[in-house]
Amino acid sequence: MLVDSEVVLDVTALRAQFPALAQQVRGKPLAYLDNAATTQKPHQVIEAVARYYQRDNANVHRGVHELSQRATRLYDEARATVAEFLGASRPEEIVFLRGCTEAMNLLAHTLGSRLKPGDEIVLSELEHHSNIVPWQMACERTGAVIRVAPIRDDGTLDLDAYRGLLSERTRVVSILHVSNALGTINPVRSIAAAAHEVGALVVVDGAQSAPHLRIDVRELGVDFYAFSGHKVYGPTGIGALYGRYELLEGLPPFQGGGDMIARVSYSGTTYAKPPARFEAGTPNIAGAVGLAEAIRFVREVGLERIRAWEDRLTELAHQALADVPGLTIHGPKPGAKAGVVSFSLRGAHPHDIGTILDMQGVAIRAGHHCAQPLMERLGVPATARASFGMYNTPEEVQSLVRGLAEVRRVLGL
Repeated sequence: MLVDSEVVLDVTALRAQFPALAQQVRGKPLAYLDNAATTQKPHQVIEAVARYYQRDNANVHRGVHELSQRATRLYDEARATVAEFLGASRPEEIVFLRGCTEAMNLLAHTLGSRLKPGDEIVLSELEHHSNIVPWQMACERTGAVIRVAPIRDDGTLDLDAYRGLLSERTRVVSILHVSNALGTINPVRSIAAAAHEVGALVVVDGAQSAPHLRIDVRELGVDFYAFSGHKVYGPTGIGALYGRYELLEGLPPFQGGGDMIARVSYSGTTYAKPPARFEAGTPNIAGAVGLAEAIRFVREVGLERIRAWEDRLTELAHQALADVPGLTIHGPKPGAKAGVVSFSLRGAHPHDIGTILDMQGVAIRAGHHCAQPLMERLGVPATARASFGMYNTPEEVQSLVRGLAEVRRVLGL
């Protein structure tokens, strides 16, 4: 148990809620340090999804029978839960999608339909590919151009340089809240305020912030905010996009099909109001149910306590890894980032590091983390990345350090 002046988190009891953590891998206790890729799921999320399929499985918004009414009620309640989690003003500001990638594609398609040659979209050097490629595709269609805000050598955004990119040509600023590769926490409120001064809309990729930070979209002053359920201890294949309702109402549909229409005839179609306009076809109902349960679980544990515990683990990792010969940590120091430690080991390819650590039961990520432009900025082809969740322990940090000693032994470093 961690006991600080303001933090009490019983990690032993917490870990018991996650069945996947009890297993051994390669004959060793699992140390799962790949939470930025996806988190493990607690019993109550698994049970909520199973219960839906066992008892309430039906399509939503289309049936008058009891099961359809139950499924519709659960789906609508899940939307309200997500709205409250993000601080939205009403549930209708929440669109259910597969995750952040689909949300960014939706926005690049719909907002992108308004772009003209010479219009500018501002991104940053930190971005995930899912917040780069959709905007590039929009630019190819419209003649708009992308401007890239640089980062400093410590992996933090150069806010002055960002402000210098903004002009009357800026139409969209699309930026992540927390870097998946470095853990950098961007000053979203300041970013949004500067963008709004030039009349630009602000899109935020919150995939890595939702598991770690308290989010209030109205306090942040953003126009759109997306996150993925599987990063926040929920199921895969479900996520949510927040958009200010008056903006959603003015956007065209992303896909056509059932449930997103008001009326269809061969002479023309009228579209439903948001959010239904953006949810064509049968949605991931079970995923929405599981996501709502995951949010309830996270809120029961307490985001402030989770953040404090993960910050403690990040600091411990920085201290311990500093003693590993030839190891370089990339990105900000603890306190300026969420629970991610991205590193290189001189003479070792990250994939070799990940493979040898796996033989020790330690699961990390190795590669470019879907952030190749950032890797180029750092001057490395890839990094190894350990990322923490609410259930990780100081002992697992030590397992990582011992595993790296084995990496050095096997590779003769």
